[in-house]
Amino acid sequence: MSSNLPVLRLAELALAEVRAHGGDGRIGFHRAFQDSDFASPVRFIDYAVLPPGTSIGRHRHGADEEIYLVLSGVGRMYRDGENFEVGPGTVIVNRSFGEHGLRNVGEEPLRLFVVEIGIPDNGEQR
Repeated sequence: MSSNLPVLRLAELALAEVRAHGGDGRIGFHRAFQDSDFASPVRFIDYAVLPPGTSIGRHRHGADEEIYLVLSGVGRMYRDGENFEVGPGTVIVNRSFGEHGLRNVGEEPLRLFVVEIGIPDNGEQR
């Protein structure tokens, strides 16, 4: 675990172009932090930029939860059979084993953070 994590400036990040979970088009992606950066069960923190019309395809995870924090843009979120609009300041929790995906339905890039947190395998339930 690194003791001095970098201070990131989003405008200066180099973004890889990826097709996310079989979604439409290619999105900008940067893994800001990974599991080795944390003592907690955080697996990663990603910064993603979805150009208009692109998407993060519908997918499921295992024993983890994901948090989407929308910074800018307008999107249509699918989560466990439900569709809803998202925009700046929207925070979405994707539960373990749930299905979710996100599409940019606006005319500007949709920017968000994705935080994945592992669920410890200690037999405890909440």
